[in-house]
Amino acid sequence: MRYSQFATRENVLEPGKPMYDEIRGHWNEAIFKNANPITVELGCGGGEYTTGLAAQFPDRNFVGMDVKGDRMWRGAGLAEDEGLRNVAFLRATIDFLDKFFAPGEIAEVWIPFPDPRPKEAQDKRRLTHPRYLSMYRALMQPGGLVHFKTDDRPLFDYSLEVLRRQPVTDLAFTHDLYASDLLGLQHGIRTKYERQFIKQGIKINYLHFRFEETGDGGTEPQGSQ
Repeated sequence: MRYSQFATRENVLEPGKPMYDEIRGHWNEAIFKNANPITVELGCGGGEYTTGLAAQFPDRNFVGMDVKGDRMWRGAGLAEDEGLRNVAFLRATIDFLDKFFAPGEIAEVWIPFPDPRPKEAQDKRRLTHPRYLSMYRALMQPGGLVHFKTDDRPLFDYSLEVLRRQPVTDLAFTHDLYASDLLGLQHGIRTKYERQFIKQGIKINYLHFRFEETGDGGTEPQGSQ
């Protein structure tokens, strides 16, 4: 029953549905029927940020993206139950993000608790690898903010090192989000896994940054321990 409901939900785009292959560049006109800025949650799982932010910011649009439909089922249903018309879910792999969004179509990105891909040979599949960063940059509006959260310290340190070599600005980070003044940027939203980590006493790492509009150099990050 879950999958039959998922297939008929109007707030879900997946293979075989109208607009799935033509949505690139048309999210606002075809899905949201407005010109509001779009935030994308990558690897959205249950869509905690997609739905949580949508409820707090009705003047923005939100798209949760994940390859597994069963992960998004709860978020899609919650959005419908709460009447959130500024929410959509996209079933696709993040490798094809640029097949579904046009340059400048995304205003903000959230990357909450992605697979850490701990093996060195898997580094190209980490969502903060330069190849992904290049894709985000091409699709985002100037000045758009990218948020990244993880409980995995090696992945976080890797991500910081990558970003220090990228043309980014306003890079700020913390190794202990819940003891940091950056906590307010979370708007009180916690993912399912985040709640589990906090209960276990595991510290949450967080950073955000913007891509530089011109020039090749980055700026020194602001950090709190």
